[in-house]
Amino acid sequence: MRKTLHRRRFIEHTTGSAMALALGGLFSRSYATVPWQSQRRIGIIGLDTSHSTAFTKALNVPDTASRYRGYKVVAAYPQGSADIESSVKRIPGYTEEVKKLGVEIVSSVDELLKKVDFILLETNDGRPHLQQALQVIKAGKPIFVDKPVAASLTDAIAIYSAARKNGVPIFSSSSLRYMESAQEAANGKVGKILGADTYSPATLEKTHPDLFWYGIHGVEILYTVMGSGCRELVRIHTENTDIVTGIWADGRTGSFRGTRTGTHDYGGTAYGEKGNLVLGPFKGYDNLLEQIIDFFESGKPPVTPEETLEIYTFMEAADESKRQGGKPVVLQHVYDLNAGRAAAIH
Repeated sequence: MRKTLHRRRFIEHTTGSAMALALGGLFSRSYATVPWQSQRRIGIIGLDTSHSTAFTKALNVPDTASRYRGYKVVAAYPQGSADIESSVKRIPGYTEEVKKLGVEIVSSVDELLKKVDFILLETNDGRPHLQQALQVIKAGKPIFVDKPVAASLTDAIAIYSAARKNGVPIFSSSSLRYMESAQEAANGKVGKILGADTYSPATLEKTHPDLFWYGIHGVEILYTVMGSGCRELVRIHTENTDIVTGIWADGRTGSFRGTRTGTHDYGGTAYGEKGNLVLGPFKGYDNLLEQIIDFFESGKPPVTPEETLEIYTFMEAADESKRQGGKPVVLQHVYDLNAGRAAAIH
């Protein structure tokens, strides 16, 4: 008999003011007269990830900056994780790197917000993201939230809910979404997508749900190709590998393989009506950064809030399948503003 996630248990993750606010039409207002639109000053929160230095180099070095329309990182607040060793040890070195690229180092998020028009929330540790994002949202600054959106589904929903309530543009995505082959598949190169298999590393971090920490990359590839609408999933977990297979509402299937041994690589296969397409290789952050700049200019995220939150629901459901010993978990996504409540899995 198929097991489903106990409603009360999952409601603890999903109810409250967060998903109760409908996410459709999140950024329907016009930003044409907003003062920050004519400014191009970017601030970074968190220098505990290589993404911070990669984005700064692309935006601030003359050889590459021209493709980003004058946007520049001008200030950064370096504090990221307080206790994840792999993150903490990076902060001093990355701080020195961005200083050499003309970035001012500030002592608080509040100080940063006074100097910039847009925010890259790059803290590698998702736990402080809610607090940091709420400061940015309160200040009315458009924000890109790097992976993971948060260290819990509850916090991810709360971040998007606050952005919606305050009319602040928000966007989050793995850079893997913008691999050329993944975008080709999503845009119909092999016709309608009938299914997909994707893979990425899925190293674990005890402070985060399993796939939030690194498996997010391969899961994002899967959603890029398949789109939203997963109905149920099952997860197989071993010490070295995770395999999560989902069934979409239209009957299509998609799977993600997360690895902790072997080659550190990203990719997959999309199965289309007109043929199959190999997904990969990953070539870097430039495509994502172009999407971020487009988002800063328009105020319109290229990935909908609904799809982003479904991705995190998918990964939370995969954890529940693991807790249940690999049994299927049924997903049902409900956004009901009139009723004032929401449930994502029951």
